[in-house]
Amino acid sequence: MRVERFMPGLHVLMHYNRAWLKDDIVAGLVLVTILVPVGIAYSVAAGLPGVYGLYATIIPLFAYALFGPSRILVLGPDSALAAVIFAVVVPLSGGDPAKAVALAGAMAIAAGITSLLAGFIKLGFVTDLLSKPIRYGYMNGIAVVVMVSQAPTLFGFTVDANDVIGKFIGFVAGVAEGKTHWPTLAIGGGALALIALLRHNRRISGILVAVLAAMLVAGVFSLDQHGVAVLGALPQGFPSFTVPLIPLTDLFQVAIGGAVAAVLAFSETSVLSRTYAMKTGDQVNPDKEMIGLGAANLATGFFQGFPISSSASRTPVADAAGAKTQLACVVGAVVVLLLIVYGPDLLKTLPDAVLAAVVIASMVGLIDLKSLVRIYRMRPAEFWLSVGCSAGVIVVGTIEGIGLAVVIALVAFVWESWRPYSAILSRVDGLKGYHDITRYPQGRRIPGLVLFRWDAPLFFANAELFSTRVLDAIQSAPTPTRWLVVAAEPVTSVDVTAADVLSELKERLDAQGIVLAFAEMKDPVKDDLKALGVFSRFEQDHFFPTLGQAVNGYLEENGVPWTDWDEDRPAGEGPA
Repeated sequence: MRVERFMPGLHVLMHYNRAWLKDDIVAGLVLVTILVPVGIAYSVAAGLPGVYGLYATIIPLFAYALFGPSRILVLGPDSALAAVIFAVVVPLSGGDPAKAVALAGAMAIAAGITSLLAGFIKLGFVTDLLSKPIRYGYMNGIAVVVMVSQAPTLFGFTVDANDVIGKFIGFVAGVAEGKTHWPTLAIGGGALALIALLRHNRRISGILVAVLAAMLVAGVFSLDQHGVAVLGALPQGFPSFTVPLIPLTDLFQVAIGGAVAAVLAFSETSVLSRTYAMKTGDQVNPDKEMIGLGAANLATGFFQGFPISSSASRTPVADAAGAKTQLACVVGAVVVLLLIVYGPDLLKTLPDAVLAAVVIASMVGLIDLKSLVRIYRMRPAEFWLSVGCSAGVIVVGTIEGIGLAVVIALVAFVWESWRPYSAILSRVDGLKGYHDITRYPQGRRIPGLVLFRWDAPLFFANAELFSTRVLDAIQSAPTPTRWLVVAAEPVTSVDVTAADVLSELKERLDAQGIVLAFAEMKDPVKDDLKALGVFSRFEQDHFFPTLGQAVNGYLEENGVPWTDWDEDRPAGEGPA
C-alpha cells in the first residue's frame, strides 16, 4: 500500500478495469498525431534539434504514468517553457548543439528537483488560491488562445505575430486578402466536420477516423504536391541515458532557469489537474502533483530531454478521444518511440490542417459557457473574475493571466474582510434564535441590551471599523444601553491591533457604565486574547457559551422585565 501511495500509477494498474483498455488504446493512437508535431515544434522553439522534443515527449509520459496522480493529464514540451529554455540555452551554448542539449537536460533536472522538494515539503497548498471561476476562466482563455493559433493553419496560410491579438488580426486580414488555400481548408474543414459528427459516438473515435481518412486522401491524391502542408518524415534516433555535464560557471543560471520552469509548469499543471478532477470525480492532491511533475522532469533530464509541463492543448485531445487512464499516454509514448526508430515515414502524409482541426475540436469541448452562466446567476462578481482571467490569459499570457486573476481574488477577499458585514440582532416572534434587524424589521429588541454580530476575523485592517460600528449600534439603540453583547461566533482570530482596540473599547464603555460581554466566542480566539495578554482585562463571567445565556445573564443581573414569545422556555433561551 505504501508503494501504491508513492506510485499512483501502480495503484491504477492494480485496479484497472479491462473495459477501459479499448478507449485507452484508441486515445493513445490519437494522441500520437498531436504529440509528434508539437514535440518537434517546441524543441525547435527552445533552440534545440527537433528529435529532442520527441525525447521530451516520450520519457515524461512514462514517468508521470507511474508517479503522477491525474488519470488523463498529458505532459510534454510546452510553449511557455520553450521561451525560458531558449533564454538560458542559446546564450550559454554558443551555437554548440551538444552543449545546448546538455544545458537543457540540466535545466530539466533542476526543474525536477525543485518540484520534488516542493512536493515533499507540501507546498501544494498554494493551489487553493485557484478558485473555480479562475479555473474556468483559465481554460476558456486557453481554448481561445489555441484556436486562434491554429486557425491560420486550418486555412492554409501563416501569420507572423507573437501575441494572440496580433495572430487574430493577421488571420482576419489574411482571409480578407484571399490568402486561404482552399484544398487545405477543404481537408481540414472536412476533418473538423467528421469529428463533430462522431463526437457523441462512444464506439468510434471521430478524431482517429478523421486522421486516418485524411492521411489516406492526402497519400492517394498527393496533396503535398498541390500546396497542402503535411507533417513529413520524422527525425530518427533513440533516447539514451545520459548525465548532462555542464561547466560550473553555467550552473547558477541553469539552476535558476530550471526553478523558473518548475514554477511555470506547476502553475499550469495545478489548474489542469483540478479542472479534469472535477470532470472525473477524482480527488486532487497538489503535493502528489508536484512530485509527479518533478519525477517526469527528472527522468527527461537524464534522457536528453528538457523541462516539460502539462499540456492544455494535448490533454483535451486525450479527453475527447476517450482516455480513461494514463495508459493512453503510455500507448502514445510507445507508438512515438516505435515511429522514430522503425517508421519515420508512416505519418509523413498527415496534413497540418487536420492536426489543427483536431486541436480546434478539442478546444471547443473545453469551453464551459454553462458554468459561466451559473456563476453569473449565483454571484456576478465571480463571473467577472472568471472573464477577467480569460482576458488576462488571452492578452498578457497564460501564467500572467492566472497570476492577475489570483491577485484580483486576493484583493476581493481582503476587501470583504476589511469591510465585513455586521448586524444588530433582535428576537423575532415564532422564530428561534436572534436575527438581523435589517432582515427582520418586525423583531423585538430587549430594552437596554444591544446584540452585535461581526462576520469576520478581527485584525488590523478592520479593528477600528469594528469599534466604530459597535459605538454606532449603541448610539442608535431605542433605549439607553446597559450591556453590549458581541455575538463572536463568526470571529475566527484576533491579532495584536484588534486586541488593543478591544481593550480600548472596553475602557470607553466602562466610562459610560456599559458592560461589554461576549457570546459564542471560540476557544482558539480566547487563546489568542490570552496569548496577547488582554483576556484578563475582561470579566470572566461575561463570556457566555450562547446568545440565549447572555440574554438571560443580562435579564437576571439588571432585573429587566421581558416576556419572550416562547412561553415554554425561560425568557431569553433558545439557540442562536
